[in-house]
Amino acid sequence: MIEMIRQPWPWYVAGPLIGLTVPTLLIIGNKSFGISSSLRHTCAACFPGKIPFFQYDWKKELWNMFFVLGIFFGGIIAAAFLLNPNPVEVHPNLVNELAGYGISDFSGLVPKDVFSWSELFTARGLIMMVMGGFLVGFGTRYAGGCTSGHAIMGISTLQWPSLVATCCFMAGGFLMANFILPFILSL
Repeated sequence: MIEMIRQPWPWYVAGPLIGLTVPTLLIIGNKSFGISSSLRHTCAACFPGKIPFFQYDWKKELWNMFFVLGIFFGGIIAAAFLLNPNPVEVHPNLVNELAGYGISDFSGLVPKDVFSWSELFTARGLIMMVMGGFLVGFGTRYAGGCTSGHAIMGISTLQWPSLVATCCFMAGGFLMANFILPFILSL
C-alpha cells in the first residue's frame, strides 16, 4: 500500500479526485475551494486593525484554515515518510537546455542552482524568488483568487470571470516560460 502512495498517480485518478472536491465542498456546506483566501483569513485573525479589507467574520472561514493546515502537515508527512529516493526525472532535452544556463543539479525537488539561500542574493535569485513571489501575491489579489480557486472551483461552477482569469494564467505562463524565463536564467 505504501508503495502505491509513493508513486506518481496518473492523471485519470488524480484529476477526478481533485475535481470531486468541488461538489463535495458545495454539498457539505456551500463552501468555495481556494487557497489564497486563507492568507486574508490569517491576517484578519492575527491583526485585527481598522483596515476595512480585514474587517469581516473570518471565523466563518475557519474550515479553510484547517484545510491549509492539512496541506502543510501533509507536506511534512510526505517529505518525512513518502520521499522518493530516486532523483527527479527531467526530460533530456530540458536538461540540455538548462545546462546552457548553468543549471545542472536536479537532486532535489527544485534545482539548487536556482533555488537556494546562496542564489537568493544574486540578480537571478532576487528576480525569481522575491519579485516572483510579490507578483504571484499581487496577481492573486488582483485576479480575485489563485489558480486553484479559479481553475478548479470557478470554472466548474461556470463563472465567466474564472474562465477569463484561467486563460490569462495560462497565457502568462506560456509567455513567462518561453520568453521571459530564458532571459532571467541567463543573468
